[in-house]
Amino acid sequence: MKISILGSGLMGGKLGTIFAQAGHEVVFSYAKTKGKLERLAKEAGAKAKAGTVAEAAESADALLLAVHWSRVDDVLKQAGNLSGKVILTCSLPMDADNSGLVLGLTTSGAEELAKKVPKAKVVGAFNTIPSEVLFGVFEAKSRSSMPSLVYCGDDLGAKRTAAGLIRDVGFEPFDLGGLKAARYTEPFALMVAEIAYGGAKGPEMAYQFEWF
Repeated sequence: MKISILGSGLMGGKLGTIFAQAGHEVVFSYAKTKGKLERLAKEAGAKAKAGTVAEAAESADALLLAVHWSRVDDVLKQAGNLSGKVILTCSLPMDADNSGLVLGLTTSGAEELAKKVPKAKVVGAFNTIPSEVLFGVFEAKSRSSMPSLVYCGDDLGAKRTAAGLIRDVGFEPFDLGGLKAARYTEPFALMVAEIAYGGAKGPEMAYQFEWF
């Protein structure tokens, strides 16, 4: 699968690297410098390369949106026509200083993104775990019990794509239903962040749902 990464921060860089190591063709895009994208591509291996946002979007079977909420409109403008594209978003609708959500209760970042690109297929995923745990989960993916990862979306085909990529990283996908469920996953992501960064054990953590 051809996957384009829109955003070169911790989540975009690490997930792009993992996708490439899992055998997908990856294009890194959207950074302050082209050098950062080239470095990420080099570190990710032969399956990865750097490109512009427009190049990345045009060639992609799926895109990962991994930018700060304040940059969403800019990156979408650079991407151009995204009709029919599968967009996995891990971008939380955070305020300027990342201290809280700017959307909630009656909508979500994922739902607002879907309004911005009405002909694309948006799935909320990968924003409920810290970036610090990603490589560890990927390295341990052969174990029998995998940590959970919630995701949501309205298009069944896009959700199948998302579930496959979630498994490629080493998580067990947990389908929460339609995109409206992002109203719950986005605040849940802040709870996970509080545990990861405010607790004593550090951010290399994941979660798992169990029934008894």
